[in-house]
Amino acid sequence: MADPLFNRYHLSAFLMSIEQAISKEISSLNENNILNSSHVDLCQYYVVKYAIEPVSIDEDRIQIDYDDARIDVSRRFEYGAIDRSKSAHVTGTRISLFVPFEGDKRLLDCLPSTYTSRLPYAAIRRNELVFVYDCTTSDMERIGDEFSNDLNNLSKFLDWTKRDVVNFNETIEEKVDQFIAARRDKLLHDRDIVESLGFSLKRSDAPATYLTPNVKRRVTPRLPAISSDSYKPEPTLDMIEYENILSVISNMVLVMERSPRAFQGMSEEDLRQHFLVQLNGQYEGQVSGETFNYEGKSDILIRVNGRNIFIAECKFWSGPSAMNKALDQLLNYTSWRDTKTALLIFNRNKNMSAVVDKIPGIVENHPSFKRTIQCVGETGFRFILGHRDDPNREIIHTVLVFDVPA
Repeated sequence: MADPLFNRYHLSAFLMSIEQAISKEISSLNENNILNSSHVDLCQYYVVKYAIEPVSIDEDRIQIDYDDARIDVSRRFEYGAIDRSKSAHVTGTRISLFVPFEGDKRLLDCLPSTYTSRLPYAAIRRNELVFVYDCTTSDMERIGDEFSNDLNNLSKFLDWTKRDVVNFNETIEEKVDQFIAARRDKLLHDRDIVESLGFSLKRSDAPATYLTPNVKRRVTPRLPAISSDSYKPEPTLDMIEYENILSVISNMVLVMERSPRAFQGMSEEDLRQHFLVQLNGQYEGQVSGETFNYEGKSDILIRVNGRNIFIAECKFWSGPSAMNKALDQLLNYTSWRDTKTALLIFNRNKNMSAVVDKIPGIVENHPSFKRTIQCVGETGFRFILGHRDDPNREIIHTVLVFDVPA
């Protein structure tokens, strides 16, 4: 028979248990999975796995069935039930209405943050809610109105539940990111302490692979591919230094804006040369232009102690297709060890705003795009890209758009 819905748990407690399950699973990931996996891909895996799908009903596919039922009329005078202490039954009708639903059925047991005391009553059977009404022949006409009221009440609770679930799903990526970052920091700290003791590491119990448990809703996500080799930290350009390089470039453009005649009509090579002069002033001759790296010659390359720490390309804006080619060109120059890049776009068209508006869509549609991250400035954009030959290797890529004198 029908039972009250949204009556077993508070939805806030259920969502908190999901968050705790995510934290517990991530905190148990082995070192290889954390340190040799793409941070972005690992985040996406857990977002897909643990995001909750709200329950929605399909009113167009509601079905009805009926059968005989014994109806108690002991308290109804119209059936001649004078002695209410004695049972009296007549043969009536049981009407069952089957309402299909999609989503996480566990939500039907959870009371949302907004609710009324009048709970919906229905039986849950697989992917259907069953509303049951027993009635005599004289009562059958009221069933339509009663079911309509019950369905409206159910829809209210589903809307309230959906609002809570959407809020949870919108915050889950940030929480997953924090859990993974905390786990990664903990493992790196442990590794540093152990290595400082000066003994060789014995790690015979480290699993070579990781088996993902099945997820019984939607498409089962897969953990990102990882290397079977032990993690070996690579020296990388500090983000503060990366921002400083981009700041030097941006400041040079301010000089161009203040003295437009001095830079009027300059070619890409001429403009690039001014950036090289300024960067070499800070990096003491370690900056070069048109330098061979990997599969081509990059416009700006900063190399420290034999390591490339920054690669950039300079291009005049000539449309989305040309920018796509410039991005492909830059990625071709990028070896597996290069993780900080930039694309400098010089605009000599009159409509700077139109150019700026097109940049995010161009990069986000590129096959190597993973996600957009925050970048300060009206004409600056920052993205995470996957390496051309190893999507698990992430590249921080900044696009800066400058309006230069024609």
